[in-house]
Amino acid sequence: MAETILVAGTASHVGKSTVAAGLCRLLADRGVSVAPFKAQNMSNNARATPGGEVGVSQFVQARAARVPPATDHNPVLLKPRGEGESQLVVDGEAVGHYAAGRYYDDHWDDALAAARRAHERLAADHELIVAEGAGSIAEINLHDRDLANVETARFADADVVLVADIERGGVFASLVGTLELVPDDVREQVVGAVVTKFRGDRSLLAPGIDEFEDRTGVPVLGVLPYDDPGLPEEDSVALPAVGERAVRGADDGVPDDRSVTVAVPRLPRISNFTDLGPLAAEPGVRVAYVPPETSLREADAVVLPGSKNTVDDLLALREAGFDDALAAFDGPVVGLCGGYQLLGERILNAAVEGTGDEQRVTGLGLLPVETTFSREKTVERVERRLDGVGPLAGAAGTVAGYEIHMGDTTPTGPVARPFDGRGAATERVLGTYLHDLFADAEARDAFVRNTYEEAGLEPPAARDAERADPYERAATLVADHVDPGPLPVSW
Repeated sequence: MAETILVAGTASHVGKSTVAAGLCRLLADRGVSVAPFKAQNMSNNARATPGGEVGVSQFVQARAARVPPATDHNPVLLKPRGEGESQLVVDGEAVGHYAAGRYYDDHWDDALAAARRAHERLAADHELIVAEGAGSIAEINLHDRDLANVETARFADADVVLVADIERGGVFASLVGTLELVPDDVREQVVGAVVTKFRGDRSLLAPGIDEFEDRTGVPVLGVLPYDDPGLPEEDSVALPAVGERAVRGADDGVPDDRSVTVAVPRLPRISNFTDLGPLAAEPGVRVAYVPPETSLREADAVVLPGSKNTVDDLLALREAGFDDALAAFDGPVVGLCGGYQLLGERILNAAVEGTGDEQRVTGLGLLPVETTFSREKTVERVERRLDGVGPLAGAAGTVAGYEIHMGDTTPTGPVARPFDGRGAATERVLGTYLHDLFADAEARDAFVRNTYEEAGLEPPAARDAERADPYERAATLVADHVDPGPLPVSW
């Protein structure tokens, strides 16, 4: 049976996913049969696999491990939809929508059993499992039902590595406090700690590391410098809070007067915002997450992202006046999945997806389409032939991605269907259910080129194609700055 390393954290967004992905790629490249695992994930950033959907981090980590992504890598997924409810996905398939209390009362035992079975199958097929925890392993109010951390450590008999982010401050207090609060049996399984996001002279940390190790007996296995490998973000913690603005891609060296801004409304129930990552990585492209009440005067293009609750986000946009701002906007507009549904004329059977009882809701009206919701969920990897029109004019070829959505969207009038007779486009507006659209170089280049043209600017030179891919960068971070020490691996 395989050994398991559990990469646990002192908090959310401390770098667990980067360390786990780095370990997966590093060990895979050294001939180890390795697989990722996260017993329970809570994220609206999901990916489709042949067996159903999984959280984006496990999809990414499977690719890092050079194995096909599968539902066993993330057997339990909770997708928040607002009002204290989440959609429960077990072994890749949606089970239903439940409040937290009902999930723990009625479905916890089934979720635990599913996680155990998935881990057993992976352990039978691989030499090593790199498991990722969720949030903090020291949430004492959850220790009797902490599937991703405490239960995984126990049923996998895992070697636990604690990850703590020094950028937030109080890193040693976080580590010591976490060790004080984890259950005693799990504390005995902690074999080391990793400090992430360090800037400056590492020698300045030496006194703190020495005292931490003396106090706890837990070795610090490494200190990772501040470096973002470019892996997709999993948590909405990475985004600005609703009502705040944040810009991605402003550190690429392109002057602001030669850049373009893609405005993305910060939907209250935003999902799959990782679709925007490839755009933010393009030289001269600023992806600005903006509050729905923000004017679009400074935007050169608009992308409406996915939503876990399209109907309620549509009502929130209309209340904020975004519908009027978008109607007055004359640049390229793209809607992805839920964003596509928002752009239509109407949504029918809306009560299936919204939290109210309305059956018909008026859309933003930029595309002659309507969406009818049903309880059947589409989850699939797809390839589509692209006939570039509108914001993607000039693009052609085959694009690959995935669809995860409820309901179907159909034309109500004449409109271009650019993806093998699917999606919809006019001269300046495009909608599609295809996630990962901008990961395709042809589609991304066309969108950026057309946005620059509409803005009356010359695009900068393309990014260096030789830039290391994010998996290799994550692996290098781990290899260069972490000592495997007591772990059941070496490099």
